Amino acid sequence: MSTIKQIVATTMIAAASITSNPAEAQVKNVVLVHGAFADGSSWSKIIPRLQAKGLNVIAVQNPLISLEEDVAATKRAIALMDGPVLLVGHSYGGMVITEAGNDPRVVGLVYVAALVPNNGQTVVDVTSAFPAAPGSGEFRQDASGFLSLSPKGINEYFAQDLPAKERQILVATQTPWAGKATVTKISTAAWKDKPSWFIIGTEDHMVPVDLARAEAKMIKAKTTELKSSHVPMVSQPEKVAEVIINAAQGL
Repeated sequence: MSTIKQIVATTMIAAASITSNPAEAQVKNVVLVHGAFADGSSWSKIIPRLQAKGLNVIAVQNPLISLEEDVAATKRAIALMDGPVLLVGHSYGGMVITEAGNDPRVVGLVYVAALVPNNGQTVVDVTSAFPAAPGSGEFRQDASGFLSLSPKGINEYFAQDLPAKERQILVATQTPWAGKATVTKISTAAWKDKPSWFIIGTEDHMVPVDLARAEAKMIKAKTTELKSSHVPMVSQPEKVAEVIINAAQGL
């Protein structure tokens, strides 16, 4: 009997030790993909929060000169990681991760206020399913076919919940986006066989709420809604980071 009691006691102690430890991420690698008009600094408030949890993070610097080049840049970042990867995309970055996510290293996808295509779809295909977002009226195309967002677009529709100084920085640092990227098709949607998460900004005037909800339903994503503009990773970084961390822990 004493031997049985010792075994039971040892088992209970081990179980208590396991439950008392905080959850650790099962996936240690996160690749962050920015959207149009932006760069990797979009994630500057997210990166230190993920690193504090022991995650390895790369923020891709997509050139925004074509969908193919953006996918290639993202796949290069994935290749630098040692082990499985959680891939996170904001806005147009959702198009990129839906294609790049077919890489076998990628085990999960997080969409942040993102566009999510089905097989063979373009940005135009995705967005035309619902009435145009107010912010799309503020696109400006130059002689080379690159799109920028007007100061009004950024201040009123893109990042209206940020302080004025942060919005001014976004206006000054935005990266033009190749118009041809909006009519380039993805091949196969990675979300079809990989778990997905979705963060919806309920005050998003770039990806309308109805579109975002329809996308999240289509991909059967675990969905979080935030009272946020199109850039929740900037305006509510702690909540966005929490979703990413929970996704890494749940894979």
